[in-house]
Amino acid sequence: MSEPSHSDVLIVGGGISGIAMAAYMGKLCPGTSYQIVERREQLGGTWDLFRYPGIRSDSDMHTLGFSFAPWPDRESIAAGDAIRAYLEQVASSHGVLPHIRFGTRVIAADFRHTEGRWLVTLEDAAGRESRMTASFLYLAAGYYDYDSPHDPPFPGREEFSGPVVHPQFWPDGLDYRGKRVVIVGSGATAVTLVPAMAATASHVTMLQRTPTWMGARPSQDRLGAFLRKFLPHRAAAGLVRRWNIRVQDFIYRKARTRPDKIARFLTRKARQALGPHYNEKDWLPPYGPWEQRLCLVPDGDLFDAVRQGRASVVTDRIDRFDRSGIRLQSGRHLDADIIVTATGLRLAMAGNIRVTLDGQRLRWRDHFYYRSCMFSNVPNLAVVFGYLNASWTLRAEATARYICGVLNHMAATGADIAMPRLAEKDRPEESALSEFSSGYIQRALPLMPKSAATLPWRLNQDYREDRRDFRDRPVDDGILSFEQARWRATEFSPNPVP
Repeated sequence: MSEPSHSDVLIVGGGISGIAMAAYMGKLCPGTSYQIVERREQLGGTWDLFRYPGIRSDSDMHTLGFSFAPWPDRESIAAGDAIRAYLEQVASSHGVLPHIRFGTRVIAADFRHTEGRWLVTLEDAAGRESRMTASFLYLAAGYYDYDSPHDPPFPGREEFSGPVVHPQFWPDGLDYRGKRVVIVGSGATAVTLVPAMAATASHVTMLQRTPTWMGARPSQDRLGAFLRKFLPHRAAAGLVRRWNIRVQDFIYRKARTRPDKIARFLTRKARQALGPHYNEKDWLPPYGPWEQRLCLVPDGDLFDAVRQGRASVVTDRIDRFDRSGIRLQSGRHLDADIIVTATGLRLAMAGNIRVTLDGQRLRWRDHFYYRSCMFSNVPNLAVVFGYLNASWTLRAEATARYICGVLNHMAATGADIAMPRLAEKDRPEESALSEFSSGYIQRALPLMPKSAATLPWRLNQDYREDRRDFRDRPVDDGILSFEQARWRATEFSPNPVP
């Protein structure tokens, strides 16, 4: 049998995170080889997987786009197909495409300390397995389960006469024109689906257990439009990006310190947008703003659909599905031809890859986050876990730049292994992984690594603090250990590594 192929870095995932890492490797680590494996047949990650009506960004594209490739369109809130096209253009222009191996997924990875590298098991679309080795494993496949969303087993589901659809697996050609649609859920997906489907459906009802905080904003960035009259595109885009980061950060901090003030502002805007259709039961959440993710309503489209009578919101709990719709615990019945279960995501650590260290299964709960991307006492591995209160890409780029620095330090010092060392006696006190009460976060806590109250052992949710930390704290900070593999140390060092 031939020897497995080798790559210095194996990037798992061809979405925003994987493309960011590949582009930065081309800029910052030109002598380091890399390969991307993407389980789908084209790049895009989330933006290729989700194909439900109206799919769009839930962050402005000046921050969801890359800093090194400014978003080119006037629409700041972009549709899914526009985002896919943008990612394809970036991957092509930055030489990433030749490095992508499509239709391939990683099913297992075992780090071998003696060799200082990962042995990775791959599987193609036909189920054939192959192996390769990599010095560093970079997991950029997102944080949720691509195969199993959160989809509760509602009683009577099998009795419903029409289709029951989860947005993560939207069927091609689903015809909802003139149909009565009930969407179960009130998160970002539901908020997107309602106005998109209401354009042609007979009526769309959003069924929620509790209301969600929502904020309307224009789909076109007015500051960007103004600046482009006087500045080149790249300069204008850079200024808009910095401004939007500061505004998002200000709103989030204000929501945490003065939630009553932000709540009054959002409530006032919702009342104005909905007019007589506003009522507290359906539109006033029982928690503070940004305790869960604030939902974006571009151009107020959801509010328009409700005000025009094309959509409605019902706050109640499901008793059971029946042949013609959903019976609620209040006794009310919602008639439906189609039911959409926009009930949320299920988080998956490391893309459900079976990760082992010298054959021993890695238990993520036994380890702390280190600099929001590596893990205590785990060698040569990084994961991209985006911000919950800001654009995913901000973390993806920060992590990519940092890991490129780690790789360059390894090359400069002849190290094979980079590992954040944490002795049992030095273990920090565990803190909440996140201040967010969102269901998908709370459901995943038993699976996730630990997070401390302070850096560097914290999964941080403060982009500006992270920027300062990455600027001021060196790569070789006395915690991240750089070592030779045992075979190399034994052969070349007078003091072999034990």
